[in-house]
Amino acid sequence: MTEHEQPRPAGEKLQKVLARLGLASRREIETWIAEGRVKVNGAAATLGQRVDANDAIALDGRLLKREEITGSVRRVLIYNKPDGEICTRDDPEGRPTVFDRLPRPKEGRWINIGRLDINTTGLLLFTTDGELANRLMHPSYQMDREYAVRVRGEVTEEMLENLKNGVMLEDGPAKFTDIKEAPGGEGFNHWYHCVVMEGRNREVRRLWESQGLVVSRLKRVRFGPVFLTSELTMGRWREMDQREVDILSAEVGLTPQALPAMKEKTREKLDRLQRKSAKPVEVRGKRVLRPAKDQAGAENARPSRAPRREDGEQRAPRGPRKDSGERRENGRGTPVAERPSDVKKRQPRPAVELSERPARKPRPATPGKRPPAGDGQRPGFGRKR
Repeated sequence: MTEHEQPRPAGEKLQKVLARLGLASRREIETWIAEGRVKVNGAAATLGQRVDANDAIALDGRLLKREEITGSVRRVLIYNKPDGEICTRDDPEGRPTVFDRLPRPKEGRWINIGRLDINTTGLLLFTTDGELANRLMHPSYQMDREYAVRVRGEVTEEMLENLKNGVMLEDGPAKFTDIKEAPGGEGFNHWYHCVVMEGRNREVRRLWESQGLVVSRLKRVRFGPVFLTSELTMGRWREMDQREVDILSAEVGLTPQALPAMKEKTREKLDRLQRKSAKPVEVRGKRVLRPAKDQAGAENARPSRAPRREDGEQRAPRGPRKDSGERRENGRGTPVAERPSDVKKRQPRPAVELSERPARKPRPATPGKRPPAGDGQRPGFGRKR
């Protein structure tokens, strides 16, 4: 070691270790440390503190087990977010969240990589590895985000040049690195594909609004090398396989990590949850009682049950039914055996073969009804633009 070289500090940064467990992203863990929620060897932790395998780490008074720290798992989900869901775990107003449809991981918890506002749909990534989430969101790794946006109003070439050169927003300058007009739209509604390099709050909407335009629909179709295609319908998710996770990890300089082996029973359960996730959540309303019938409808109403006897005695129990061969009388005094012969018994409906069912006519395609959602392949990876 030369005199100019400094010894490398031992251990690993505390927020990086906790993020790798999937407890939260690095930014959120740094907030926990500043609030005094994390302790190392019984003392309050400090920002930038380094720990090793011999240090005891506690979060909110709970000591983290050694196998929890060393046995982190890197899983990634692709989710097609519908309109009306918010990117938070708990909402005081009781609105649906993006976590409601996701399966519960056996280890750690899902961390959303970036956010989409309540009116924005499309691609959203989740992972159990906080370090992967932090790198994918950090501006230094240059993860570009592509959106399909429907703009209401007349868009001029001057406006597009302003958006590509940069405009000043409330929180600093911003711009689109690329804008391409997409097919579809009618009248004053036009579709565009635009790319930003950051994930600032409502950045895409604010950029278009700076030119006096209104964004009527917004959908994210790409995040870095990950594309959203039409195979993954609205409200559905799927888990990345080993090859896809390795590609995504290599994009941000992380070494590959083997996914845990999954039992067949667990895989079947995940498949059922995935199919169920596409169904809308049923919201049951309050039970409404039928109003009492008025006097006008009282004539056609069913007669009420006779009042209870004054002496308080119970009704005599009904005796056993008579044999089918015996004659019984109905309420009008007519013997059952003397009913007209044209009264037919209900026959079971014959089974219908699948080939006998008429084919459903395909719906005509409506131009501009839905935005393009990718290159038509399986939701996965592609080259950056």
